[in-house]
Amino acid sequence: MSSMQQIQNPHSHNKETYFILLIFVLILISVLSYTSLTRNPLTTTRFLPRDEPGSCDHSFGNWVWDESLPEKRYSENCPFLDPGFRCRRNGRSDLGYQNWRWQPYGCNLVSFDAKDFLRRGKNRRIVFAGDSIGRNQWESLICMLAQGVSNQSTIQEENGNPISKHKGFLSIKFQQHNVTVQYYRVPYLVPIERPPKNSPAEVYGAIRVDKLHWFSTKWTDADVLVFSAGHWWNHHKTIRSGHYFQEGEKVNLTMDVMEAFKKSLVTLKKWAFKSLDLQKTVLFFRSYSPTHFRDGEWNNGGHCHQCLQPETDMLKVRSEPVNNKIILEAVQEMKRVEFINITYLTELRKDGHPSLHRGPGTPVNAPQDCSHWCLPGVPDTWNEILYSELVRLGFDSRT
Repeated sequence: MSSMQQIQNPHSHNKETYFILLIFVLILISVLSYTSLTRNPLTTTRFLPRDEPGSCDHSFGNWVWDESLPEKRYSENCPFLDPGFRCRRNGRSDLGYQNWRWQPYGCNLVSFDAKDFLRRGKNRRIVFAGDSIGRNQWESLICMLAQGVSNQSTIQEENGNPISKHKGFLSIKFQQHNVTVQYYRVPYLVPIERPPKNSPAEVYGAIRVDKLHWFSTKWTDADVLVFSAGHWWNHHKTIRSGHYFQEGEKVNLTMDVMEAFKKSLVTLKKWAFKSLDLQKTVLFFRSYSPTHFRDGEWNNGGHCHQCLQPETDMLKVRSEPVNNKIILEAVQEMKRVEFINITYLTELRKDGHPSLHRGPGTPVNAPQDCSHWCLPGVPDTWNEILYSELVRLGFDSRT
């Protein structure tokens, strides 16, 4: 029996060694897989990575529950909010979406200080130009800045216009500091015009990818200029609705939507180099803000009302939108533009949309809104990043 044990022991030892190695390999594979999944899937290209010491990559982190956050932020009583963004007032009862704070990995956002922002922006003009998601961010910033003003009756829309999605231009003046914060509605950044004569019957309108919207004449002396685009650059809002792309004198019936988007950003780049004094104007481009329609798109039953918490399953995080890759190429070529990369952190916030809780008078059977954001909410974080970037760049009226 003893001799048999002596003969079997080497094999037994080999089996134990093999088993241990197998367990080690499986653990290693699990760790590598987890690392791969938890890496930021929407920033694998690392938009405009910074190599300088002490820099902070605001784009990658996680959402942290913070009970105190609603007390620190403005409320829906802020008079500058579009009714459609006041989700609580519109019937939303789960208010947890207001308690999530963005925490970048390895660093902290500069704590937003409305009084400091207004002091830095004294006698200056801040411009947001883009689609209605840009208006979402613009309204957020106004309400955030209003917290730094003791007499809020001194904050006024300069032309007496109500805050409405139907307005193409809105201008809020903080009179105590002479700070102006403006919004220009330009969904494509380039204009939509009547089609040229003798265009095919299916051409309802022409999107001019070779020139900027005429509003651009109002942007040239801005001190801070924040562009955003992407949501209207899709087949439904362009070709399917009869809006084709024009260069020169003719409409191009075969131009792809993303090709047209690229051309529009080339036009924007040329305009910026020619028309802006980039020693004076701080130029930003905000990345694409993801939508969260489930089981369909906005016009065929897509919904998000059942999403009550941020996404935590990295397997469900979608890949980087092609819109962002196009924006990245343009931004890198422009050199002197700062990129506000909010796509990944926003992709996680499927819970932050108005969904069913749209503005008063919205028909009961209207599509859910899974594109825009409840306020206070996610766009506040975009503006915290904007403020952090302005502080990093030394934006200050005293300099």
